Amino acid sequence: MIKKICTIAILAFLAINTFAQSKVTRSAVTFKIKNLGFNVEGSYGGFNADIKFTPANLAISSIEASVASSTVNSDNESRDNHLKSDDYFDVAKYPKIIVKSVSFKHKNGNNYTGNFNVTIKDKTKLIEIPFTYTETGSSAVFKGAFQVLRTDFGIGGKNVILSNEANISIETEISK
Repeated sequence: MIKKICTIAILAFLAINTFAQSKVTRSAVTFKIKNLGFNVEGSYGGFNADIKFTPANLAISSIEASVASSTVNSDNESRDNHLKSDDYFDVAKYPKIIVKSVSFKHKNGNNYTGNFNVTIKDKTKLIEIPFTYTETGSSAVFKGAFQVLRTDFGIGGKNVILSNEANISIETEISK
């Protein structure tokens, strides 16, 4: 009887920790910002993440992710080169944009919020990011969106034609 109870307890523990350590199988990091009143959309590549997310135990969960700042792509080579310069992301000095979790809260269903330290260049800001987490078989998908103020991170300086607000969207699929 004790052996059966131990076996059931071990199986339950394994089921709860299904996605405790995960491999990223797909990701998309996109941004949108107004420039001269028009939306400029773009993306980042070079996504790398260490995801340990356990919905049943958020206290032990963690996410640390980064993109290579040199991969900024707005479909305009001249603009992208300017974005890579020290006026904006200074990719030679700051090669990564980093997002690191501090805490998580379950809202309802598959809706969560996380407090994340977002580091761009040499500035770090705590930002609350709402996201969904949806499990499908042996994989799961995170989808989140948030806004950053570019001047909080020393990006672009004072600029009347470029909006201060940039919207960021992240979608990541993980597997065991």
